[in-house]
Amino acid sequence: MKLLSEQEALLKLTSLCSTAEHCRQEMRERMQRWQIDEETQGRILDHLTNHRFIDEERFCRAFAKDKIRYNKWGRRKVEQALLLKRIPIDIQRKVLGEIDEQEYLDVLLPLLASKRKDIQGKNAYERNGKLMRFALQRGFTMDIIRRCMEEDGRYEDD
Repeated sequence: MKLLSEQEALLKLTSLCSTAEHCRQEMRERMQRWQIDEETQGRILDHLTNHRFIDEERFCRAFAKDKIRYNKWGRRKVEQALLLKRIPIDIQRKVLGEIDEQEYLDVLLPLLASKRKDIQGKNAYERNGKLMRFALQRGFTMDIIRRCMEEDGRYEDD
């Protein structure tokens, strides 16, 4: 693979950032694969940030919205993914705090209803436990899971 010049890398990354939201960490990983030295990476990242090709808060907002709506993830799973992307905690808190709790309910209610059909268990207690574990693995918090299960009206009580 031919090594890219700073200008070529900058051109490729600006083009990439023009078509979709990306964060600094994604751009850094890409430049590392291209074997661009750290000093050059810093200059390129500064340029992308200063010219608003990269905006961590904008990325975080788009990422969280997509993962909740389309991947049916809960807050905890989104937080974990954002940590892996090295998004600052203060930005994460701000963006995740803006998400309406009703949006989580709108995602989780149909998810639980769909999963409930597939769950097998000896009794209601066991089935509810499996349903809760499923929702926890999706990144939802226990308080929202309970609210959804109670709101759904099928929170079984053998």
